[in-house]
Amino acid sequence: MSELREELKEKIIEQLNLEDVAVADIADDDSLFGDGLGLDSIDALELIVMLDKDYGIKLSDPKEGRKIFESIGVMADYIAEHRTK
Repeated sequence: MSELREELKEKIIEQLNLEDVAVADIADDDSLFGDGLGLDSIDALELIVMLDKDYGIKLSDPKEGRKIFESIGVMADYIAEHRTK
């Protein structure tokens, strides 16, 4: 599971062009939005596209996305359960 968490951190940094952020800067339980990484709604859309493209997970309910994108740990757990790729 820790490999998936590291992979997610790398993909998020790359996908969202977070130039000033390193993998080591992101804790598994850091909030992705607000006070954590400070991501916004546009970033959330990009994460939804990434989940579909890289893991075969399609999110149709925005409320579901809000829960899934709470932290790297929550995202990794969700991907481990629902991935098709």
